[in-house]
Amino acid sequence: MALGGSGVLHLLRPRTFDWMVPPELGPARPWVTGSGVAELATAGLLAVPATRSLGGWAAAGLLAAFVPAHLHTVRALSGRRRTVALARLPFQVPMVAAALQVARGV
Repeated sequence: MALGGSGVLHLLRPRTFDWMVPPELGPARPWVTGSGVAELATAGLLAVPATRSLGGWAAAGLLAAFVPAHLHTVRALSGRRRTVALARLPFQVPMVAAALQVARGV
């Protein structure tokens, strides 16, 4: 559910996410659009029992791929916003672990 909602937001309000793309990756918009499409596709895979395992692998890969964006937010922000961005980083670990459990059918 969260991936689907996030995917829709990436496509409808890409400016919200543009700043999160590390400048080292080049223009932000293709990354934001691509990640939105990937999130929607992954949500679709997770929603169908026959493709749920594949969706789990896709979700784990996406969540791992988003780490550079999360690190960039830490680098780009300051003060309380940076603290919040730092606090979000450790949550990637249990989310990837949960996605891997789905992938393995656990």
